[in-house]
Amino acid sequence: MSAEATNPATPGPAAPTAAVRRKARPRIDLRRLGRAALLGNAARGRLPDAIGHVVEAHRAHYPDADLEPLRRAYVLAESSHRGQMRKSGEPYITHPLAVTLILAELGAETTTLTASLLHDTVEDTEVTLDQVREQFGEEVRYLVDGVTKLEKVDYGAAAEPETFRKMLVATGSDVRVMSIKLADRLHNMRTLGVMRPEKQERIAKVTRDVLIPLAERLGVQALKTELEDLVFAILHPEEYAHTRELIAENAARADDPLAEISDEVRGVLREADIPAEVLIRPRHFVSVHRVSRKRGELRGADFGRLLVLVGEDADCYAVLGELHTCLTPVVSEFKDFIAVPKFNLYQSLHTAVARADGQVVEVLVRTHQMHKVAEAGVVALGNPYAPAADAPAAETAEDPADGERADPTRPGWLSRLLDWQKAAPDTDTFWSTLREDLAQDREITVFRPDGGTLGLPEGATCVDAAYAQYGEDAHACIGARVNGRLATLSTVLRDGDTVQLLMGQDPASEPSREWLEHAHTPAARIAIQRWLTTHPDAAEEPQAPAAAPTRPVPEPLAPTPRTASAVVVDRPDATVRLAGCCTPVPPDEVTGFAVRGGVVTVHRVECAAVAHMKGTGRPESAVSWGDSTACRVTLVAESFGRPHLLADLTEAMAQEGAEIVSATVEPPSQQRVRHTYTVELPDAAHLPALMRAMRNVAGVYDVGRAQHQ
Repeated sequence: MSAEATNPATPGPAAPTAAVRRKARPRIDLRRLGRAALLGNAARGRLPDAIGHVVEAHRAHYPDADLEPLRRAYVLAESSHRGQMRKSGEPYITHPLAVTLILAELGAETTTLTASLLHDTVEDTEVTLDQVREQFGEEVRYLVDGVTKLEKVDYGAAAEPETFRKMLVATGSDVRVMSIKLADRLHNMRTLGVMRPEKQERIAKVTRDVLIPLAERLGVQALKTELEDLVFAILHPEEYAHTRELIAENAARADDPLAEISDEVRGVLREADIPAEVLIRPRHFVSVHRVSRKRGELRGADFGRLLVLVGEDADCYAVLGELHTCLTPVVSEFKDFIAVPKFNLYQSLHTAVARADGQVVEVLVRTHQMHKVAEAGVVALGNPYAPAADAPAAETAEDPADGERADPTRPGWLSRLLDWQKAAPDTDTFWSTLREDLAQDREITVFRPDGGTLGLPEGATCVDAAYAQYGEDAHACIGARVNGRLATLSTVLRDGDTVQLLMGQDPASEPSREWLEHAHTPAARIAIQRWLTTHPDAAEEPQAPAAAPTRPVPEPLAPTPRTASAVVVDRPDATVRLAGCCTPVPPDEVTGFAVRGGVVTVHRVECAAVAHMKGTGRPESAVSWGDSTACRVTLVAESFGRPHLLADLTEAMAQEGAEIVSATVEPPSQQRVRHTYTVELPDAAHLPALMRAMRNVAGVYDVGRAQHQ
């Protein structure tokens, strides 16, 4: 599909194409179709000449498609709209024709195209939904009804939030509804020049704020990029004109670094015997504008990227290996969206190579199927409700009108949208949260300990992860482990992190009001706000349950450093002292360092102090464990706050033969309590059993050896 970016009101050179086409088919001028009435005569039973382009584009993706529904849909649409004119002066039928051609070029299946031809008939003519059902079936009726509801959205009215909410609910039941709406908006934007400037600006702003982000989330990049350019031309005409000049100047250059590097890449892959198609992907207007703002003066390689298309997934990595071996890679630019696809189904390898003159060329590597999905997103996935060839009839007899169908191809974002819109306490909350969510244009993937994944927006915290995984049960979350380490709920997550959420045992747990400061996802913010709304008398900051029944345990004086007759050192007459920072015990691997007074301190080799002393050049002393088995060790227990926990914990330690030398219990924080115990054990071999017994105490979720700086 063309990524033509010029505003119809301000003709200019077309933007570079945003999609790669089959070589056997000529490029179709979609804009021209929107300007001309292709209503040639047709005999009964023949396809009208007017939809010849639609048929050609459709058969390129579906060679065996039944075209009879398209013929009948066109005849009904043309007769129903006959006499109606667009504001541009064209027959109205040119609009549904152009919308349908856009979808056909993207690879939409026959049912979607049939509904697209009819998408304005119920709204603007005497045709009823019952007639559509009788002539074309329930599936087409369902899609036309969904698009009709979208057409009723008054973007300038005060009721917009509630109407748009209903629109998204309808869309979520079938992503094809939004596909038709996006193609409809694209054609209207192409012909927006006939409207008053203030109306152009209003429509462009809504397209920018709502429909373009939706196109991004549905993965329909071919529509998204052209919509971006059309909006850019209307809302920022000066910057748009400047960008056009930059593109025109670059096109007039005698040398083309992208062409040179593409020839070099073809040669590399040919020598490696990797069948591949290497194409130049010129950047669209908005992309060029963004790059110019980021890099300043543009060079030839900044006006486009290379696209390498191969047959299989394994070939993508083979291409990457050859490029990084034979050319100069820019390692920091490498991203693998094949192993971890984006939230909108996008898959590709991204890398970059540097030329001798310092110019950096970005390279995209993907299969032909990945490219199809990258351009058309959910549109390229066909009918998500079509029964599988080997599926039992009972499993595929779902009623398409029930509004509750599970869509196996629906992007995760849209699934989550359906969940949190139901939980929004009011329309204003839904609307503001939706706008915030749409403003997030990047998403990360974090992993759960069970191997599952969570898709979250960039900047999400452990609070967001908790509500994404547990819904409103996340009110009981008290903390998390990020990559194995304890972390607060305010911790910002990064792409690829592993997150284990720690859940409290009190069913009446309450979220903290300060969680709102750390919540970035609609699911988290709406759940917390709804709880706060329904509990107006709740304290500003809910207090965690007490860790002990009444009196807190006073913090004792730190124990005096002790000697250790159980340690053998290579220095005669040296006094040995076990370090208090890491409290080594047999059979820990240990090392020693001489300090003042002829004392050798013994540390566990992984102690942070060891690295520090090695870094200062202090020599090590060889130490080893002797025959004595008694030991002193400091343990840290992390627990939920509950009554009598301290008594239960100390009793469990006593039953294992541990003598508590000192104990410290920190004040509760967000229902978490931290205990520190220094204990004497008659035998170091009992330490694992002691730690096991402490973990088995109800409410204790972690016990570890102390590690002090």
